[in-house]
Amino acid sequence: MMILGSHVKMKAPLFVEGSVLEALSYQANALMLYTGAPQNTKRLPMSELHVPEALNLMQENGIANENLIVHAPYLINLANSVKPEVGELAVSFLQSEAERTAALRARYLVVHPGSYTTADLDTGIATAIAHLNELQELPDGVVICLETMAGKGSEIGFRFEQLGTILKQLNQPEHFGICLDTCHIHDAGYDLHDFDAVLQEFDQAIGLEHLKVIHLNDSKNPCGSHKDRHANIGQGTIGLELLKKIAHHPRIEGKPTILETPYIDDEPPYAEEIALLRD
Repeated sequence: MMILGSHVKMKAPLFVEGSVLEALSYQANALMLYTGAPQNTKRLPMSELHVPEALNLMQENGIANENLIVHAPYLINLANSVKPEVGELAVSFLQSEAERTAALRARYLVVHPGSYTTADLDTGIATAIAHLNELQELPDGVVICLETMAGKGSEIGFRFEQLGTILKQLNQPEHFGICLDTCHIHDAGYDLHDFDAVLQEFDQAIGLEHLKVIHLNDSKNPCGSHKDRHANIGQGTIGLELLKKIAHHPRIEGKPTILETPYIDDEPPYAEEIALLRD
């Protein structure tokens, strides 16, 4: 069964309950949200976010808790060794987001591995490992998924080997996995036309058992561009047919797959794109 949904809003007055209603309006059986604004640390208490109502609505409509994905805010930079205060914030805020994920009874928390800024790649990777190992005991069942990146600027995590290196050195390995973004790996230089070979390379560098979440996005740029600009499904350089093959690939069957494509004329395209991919 294809587990397919999209990023959804989380806003007053219904908060997470409204997020689930939005997902259901797209005929989705998965969804991804932020527990607050992605650009700042301001967070409402979970008791105010209509969580029980959301969970009941999910149960009534056959959406499993593990298919409610949380995305950590962008300001978390685990790879920054240049400013200690940035690393301290990354650790404390990621810990808080993990606890909020548990309060949602969700399983997967997606986070960008970070950028090394004015340091270097190896230092950035080592810094991310150190910061992740500073996390206190994580809530039962929560898995922090490091996202594959495009290699824009000083990002780490744009090669599978980099993420494999990180995972192999973490103190709580059962609490970590990978989120694979099709736009990002395409822009990083992986040829999605041979997706079997891409998965084989992933398996060798990381292990397919660590692949937990898929972000399915088209790309506005050619393979290897290191740009990270998402396009709507079928309107980019990856293309509809290839994205459909990926979405239906047997080796990733059953993994929650999330669309993060741009709005069209200020309207979400997700109902149409989900229908296209399921066809």
